[in-house]
Amino acid sequence: MGSSAALSAAGMARFCSFIALFSIQAKLFPSLSTWYVSSSVTPVTFVIITDLICRLVTQTISKLVTFNEFLEWKPENERYELHRGAIVKMPNPKGKYEEIIELLHSQLFLESHRLQLPYRLLKGVLVKPIDQETGYYPDLLVVKREALTLEPLWTKSSTITQGSSIALAIEVVSTNWRDDYAHKMTDYEALGIPEYWIVDYLGLGGNRYIGSPKQPTLSIYNLVDGEYQIKLFRGNTKIESLVCPELDLTADQVFNG
Repeated sequence: MGSSAALSAAGMARFCSFIALFSIQAKLFPSLSTWYVSSSVTPVTFVIITDLICRLVTQTISKLVTFNEFLEWKPENERYELHRGAIVKMPNPKGKYEEIIELLHSQLFLESHRLQLPYRLLKGVLVKPIDQETGYYPDLLVVKREALTLEPLWTKSSTITQGSSIALAIEVVSTNWRDDYAHKMTDYEALGIPEYWIVDYLGLGGNRYIGSPKQPTLSIYNLVDGEYQIKLFRGNTKIESLVCPELDLTADQVFNG
């Protein structure tokens, strides 16, 4: 009984790791996990079936998906992005990450309210770069209220496709720091997002981005003549934002959440 149970658990773990990608590519067996639970199939048989599925997935996941396919498939309660047609599972956020997001949201909201700036602060919004099968979920977006009515995918899928709708995009760095410093920076720049923050509270970014020795760094990218100009903020240095020019916040205050 013990070995069979272990085999069953191992098979289910392998199955679950592949079923998401398999389901979007093949459009088959949407309730295989339910079938396994309700059926009388033996653990050994299930592992054999799982191995066959794994082989099929290995052949099919190389096929890139479109942005529309991604919208139809993406789960409600899990974090996935689409990077040039490839589905990418995002790391689960840590406690400090959540504290930083909460601090930034509250401070930017208060500042926008105080100065009566025409912004909304949003989370869980997709940003689609121009002419790409790509969709990013910035950790925090400051968007222009009236611009949302002009976004063609906003009502249906909470997606922004025009950089002019966004005043500020913020990413808090986790283990996938290369996405924030390289791919997203390039795509946000091309989209014309005027300001982009990378909050690297653990100092994970490459030396070319945050210098050496590595240390916690808040990088602010401002769009000037179509290209990002970068300023780095550390320690007790007050951050400088063109979107909220009177924001009274130091880099360390942000890192501490």
